[in-house]
Amino acid sequence: MKNQTETLLASAWTVALTAVLGSLYFSEVQRYVPCELCWVQRIFMYPLVITLAVAVIRKEAAHAYYALPLAIIGGGFSLYHYLLQKVPALQEAGEVCGVVPCNAQYINAAGFITIPFLALTAFTIISILLVLVIRGEKRRNE
Repeated sequence: MKNQTETLLASAWTVALTAVLGSLYFSEVQRYVPCELCWVQRIFMYPLVITLAVAVIRKEAAHAYYALPLAIIGGGFSLYHYLLQKVPALQEAGEVCGVVPCNAQYINAAGFITIPFLALTAFTIISILLVLVIRGEKRRNE
């Protein structure tokens, strides 16, 4: 495996680990109770830490094929969650999400940075890095 692929996989793992630690910080230190959609996003982010760690340790780019669907689907949930928070026409739907409304905004930095926005950013970065890994490996195998 080429050094660039290793760097891309390690970067994706670092982003996933940072996102997981951030989610644990918000829930365990700040005591923010996650809504239903936050839990769904965690379901897609947490396995990425393990899958990408294995990819980095074993130096296997093929793990990108397994991690990419998790990142894309998780990003879709993050985007939907963010839209529930920021699009007035959708905010009413977020109120019936569960014990904690999905349109609640524990943080709102600069008027647009919320927890789902942070998750969406992480999923997007991970997806881009994994696509670069896959494209690089396809080029090497041609």
